[in-house]
Amino acid sequence: MTATRLLLLGAVRERGSAHGYQVRRDLESWGVQFWGNVQQGSIYHGLRKLHDDGLLQQAAEEPGEAGPVRTTYTLTARGDDAFHELLETALSSDQAGLAMTIAGIGFMTELTRQRVLELLRMRVLSYTEWRARVVDPFEQEPDADWQHHVEAIRLWAHTADSALEWTRSLIERLESGEYVMAGER
Repeated sequence: MTATRLLLLGAVRERGSAHGYQVRRDLESWGVQFWGNVQQGSIYHGLRKLHDDGLLQQAAEEPGEAGPVRTTYTLTARGDDAFHELLETALSSDQAGLAMTIAGIGFMTELTRQRVLELLRMRVLSYTEWRARVVDPFEQEPDADWQHHVEAIRLWAHTADSALEWTRSLIERLESGEYVMAGER
């Protein structure tokens, strides 16, 4: 639920307070249903779980237009800390996964430009070290009996190289002033 957790916390955080239907509409407007594997039911379940975990607090209950009572949530201090921790992991880790990375990019403007650049440089370093450790040895000396397994390594290498290229280009765009980041508004 890591990417889902980041998305839910971020959606509530962006609005200040939100109920499940608002969160669902926001996530749909971001196209999460195509890349995030977040289903309608998991949104409501996730919000309740975040509340149970002390990351969200119930702000109000109001009658739904045609359905059940709507519970409105706000972030707690722990929820804001969790949001930032997840966001920084999403931007810095080579192991974050695609959905987590995309969610992190969606919220990167919640951090300062300098912090995002630091995190993305950490991501570049992490990918570069991983590639040197995992990919390079297999490409240089594949075992003759297992040569066909090198194709999996080549796929990993291609994925890492693509991620590195994209991350470096985002760093360049941020360095040139693209996007309005936290503290710049």
